[in-house]
Amino acid sequence: MADIKRADLKEMKGVSDRDKQMIADAEQILGPEPSQMGAVKNFFWGNLRDELYFPYPEIAKESPEETAECDQLVAELEEYLRTEHPSIEIDQEQYIPEWVIKKLFELGVLGMTISKEYGGLGMGITSYNRILETIGKYCGSTAVMVSAHQSIGCKAVMLYGTDEQKERWLPKLAREWLSAFCLSEPQVGCDAGGQETTIELTEDGEHYIINGEKKWATSGAISGLFTVMGKQTIDGKQRVTAVVCTPDMDGIDIFSKNRSKMCIRGTWQARIKFTNVKVPKANLLHKEGKGLGLALTCLNYGRCTLSAGMLGGAKRAMDQSIKWAQTRYQFQRPLADFELVQKRVAYMSSLCYAMDSVLYMTTGMLDRHDDDIMLETAICKVFCSEMGWRTVDNAMQIMGGEGTMTENELERIFRDSRINTIVEGANEVMQSFIFAYGGKQLAEKMLGIKDMVDNKKFTPTLIKASIPLGMEVFLGIRKKAPKFNNVHPSLQPSLRRMNRLISELTYQFKVISKKKDAAIVTAQATQARLADAAMYLHAWACTLSRLDKDIRNGESGTEFDRNNVSAIHFFDLAELAIGQAFRELHENADDTMLAAANAAFAHSSTLPNNLFAIPESSPSDKGTGRELKQDHIKQFPGTSSNSSGGDGRSQMTETIDQL
Repeated sequence: MADIKRADLKEMKGVSDRDKQMIADAEQILGPEPSQMGAVKNFFWGNLRDELYFPYPEIAKESPEETAECDQLVAELEEYLRTEHPSIEIDQEQYIPEWVIKKLFELGVLGMTISKEYGGLGMGITSYNRILETIGKYCGSTAVMVSAHQSIGCKAVMLYGTDEQKERWLPKLAREWLSAFCLSEPQVGCDAGGQETTIELTEDGEHYIINGEKKWATSGAISGLFTVMGKQTIDGKQRVTAVVCTPDMDGIDIFSKNRSKMCIRGTWQARIKFTNVKVPKANLLHKEGKGLGLALTCLNYGRCTLSAGMLGGAKRAMDQSIKWAQTRYQFQRPLADFELVQKRVAYMSSLCYAMDSVLYMTTGMLDRHDDDIMLETAICKVFCSEMGWRTVDNAMQIMGGEGTMTENELERIFRDSRINTIVEGANEVMQSFIFAYGGKQLAEKMLGIKDMVDNKKFTPTLIKASIPLGMEVFLGIRKKAPKFNNVHPSLQPSLRRMNRLISELTYQFKVISKKKDAAIVTAQATQARLADAAMYLHAWACTLSRLDKDIRNGESGTEFDRNNVSAIHFFDLAELAIGQAFRELHENADDTMLAAANAAFAHSSTLPNNLFAIPESSPSDKGTGRELKQDHIKQFPGTSSNSSGGDGRSQMTETIDQL
């Protein structure tokens, strides 16, 4: 199908005007297609870009010296976390003490990806995620604070800042200041392009004026620098622009430092109002109108570090529950003797090895600057957050009632883990993105063939492209599986199974696209099944590559034995999950699901809003919800322009004027 002109999905018959606009908005956000399709996109075509998976990436992006330096930092950090870090206090008192933040700066953790030129450690993404995984084992709140600062808060300056901007801000961000990423708003969550905050250029062209409100800005009340996104009118059109602000600027009001919550309780998510904030033009990041691409690039890094923190927590929960199963007796036998407990243990072990494999494959791709990485980072986030949550949930079940006790600390990991399926792009949104972005080019080619057939343009090019497509869609003849077989001989059967499923994915995508036609645009349950199949295939390839590397490196011992068998078990689990996803494309309860949902919505409409919490910025029902009682909830009132410190009890000793 290489020579067939791709059709415009927006022009497909049966697509509503609203959906056409949604597709157009998505295309604007994502920008032009990369010159080469990445690993997961190739799955949708039935191909395996083996060079992207094999061999498994090395730990450090540049040198053994970095690996050794990171090993030393991990050891030093783990000793601190195990013996000094106040994890329980952070969770229960809902703040991270200033001495902890200073300690992490002193260790180099909060500046480890900033180049040495500006006072950081200059380490790669893989090394950085090893640190986040280590922190995640002990304190989810601290992991989120570190991630928000380096992965998104100051990442835009690192990636897009001018030399002058880097010299001005990065030394402080490497050693002293936290930073905040101001993207979300009361009415803007996963819809990052729907910014209501405005950033407009003054008539003299020397400043930008910001008006709006930001929400969920992690560490915003204790940061020295904000990266702020907002809509700017450019040539009569609304585009997202990014600028740097500092908390001393007139018109910035941090009117809520934080809100009490279930999980990651030590992190602070600020609410910030911008009222006619005057920002020098020199604070523009990247280019006018290019802020959304900048934000999405930063989120690629944030999705990995979220996954690293989740992996650390999941591994610790697993280890704790396995030890519990071996030492907790019921019916005169340890829990480990019972097959259903063994099932949970095998499940946790398999998921942890697969998560580890996916995470460090993704960081390796980032370290080597692969062109088309958005699907891989999205899958990393979805897979690690979902499988991490399942791991912690199974650990809780094994520990039983004791798992819910505060002193065992599993209940904190349980609570902290739940947020990860929501933030950095809710998993449901990411599933639709994986389907849409993963299959877009193939769908456009298929539609191009259909248009040529409908218009009776029977050229040699059309015939060459349409025959194999028709054999798949109408005769069920699958495309040949990828031929790559360069793995350790013991892994050949697992590789062949994976390759057959890659061929099946492209077949199922084509068949269901023809069956659904324009309805596929809004059929999210169908989209999620194909996305899940692609996700499991990616995890399979990552895990296979990781195990191949372990075997070739001569790994041995009980840890290797565990990982080896766990990987093989994961391949079985993945094949079962993929098979179920494919079956449910054709045999499902979607019709009754939609009917039940609509009936539930209809009944809900009869219930008065004043009995329920209603979104504060709801376009239709703002102000109609019940009054939320907060008498016994700890409050975090706003601050002056001199932001409060990490514990909310002292003022920053250094003025922001030095910016």
